[in-house]
Amino acid sequence: MGGSRQNVTFPSNGRTAHGYLALPPRGVGPGLVVVQEWWGLTSQLADTVDRFAAEGFVALAPDLYGGETTHDKDEAARLLRQLPVEQAVRDLRGAVDFLLEHPQAVGDSIGAVGFCMGGGFALVLAAQEGDRIAAVVPFYGLPKDPDYDYRGLTAHVLGHYGERDRSIPVAAVDEAAIRIGEATDRRPEIHFYPAGHAFMNEENLLGTYDALQARIAWQRTLSFLWGHLG
Repeated sequence: MGGSRQNVTFPSNGRTAHGYLALPPRGVGPGLVVVQEWWGLTSQLADTVDRFAAEGFVALAPDLYGGETTHDKDEAARLLRQLPVEQAVRDLRGAVDFLLEHPQAVGDSIGAVGFCMGGGFALVLAAQEGDRIAAVVPFYGLPKDPDYDYRGLTAHVLGHYGERDRSIPVAAVDEAAIRIGEATDRRPEIHFYPAGHAFMNEENLLGTYDALQARIAWQRTLSFLWGHLG
């Protein structure tokens, strides 16, 4: 168990939510919600928020666990079980409101990026928020419900998945992409990498971090976000 990186509060779901906000060097930029893995709002995730800010985004990672973080798999599973999807998405909607109203965030829509658990949450959020989210980027994450109804999603979708990811089979990703295409007028752009789960996270405990594939996915993500938010 460790401490979460928090530096901002905002109203969400009838209470006060916390998060980590980073601003771009120019002071203004498109808004971007960054959704945590099941470890919580860790220093690694905060560093990812900083990286997005350095590239020009007003980036916010909401703290869905209320300050708790962990590097223990069983503890992470417990925290995830205690976090109902609907509650998490309601909290994330508060983050969308916060960014759309933020004086340094430009535009009338934002982007959403999520990792692992957060990838699934980002897709659900995009489906619920409609045109308030213009671009969504799930990294090795899908909604818990394989039959999730994506109607309402208008965002452009870029997905990053590992060919050797034991938790998310390639077939499940393909099926989700088909469901998105059938429910919306969007055709997701999906990339598979010769890597395992969490290949973007240099601190992941699986030993599956892949620096090269992470660099490729990062550059694709930046190009995609700027193409739809810039």
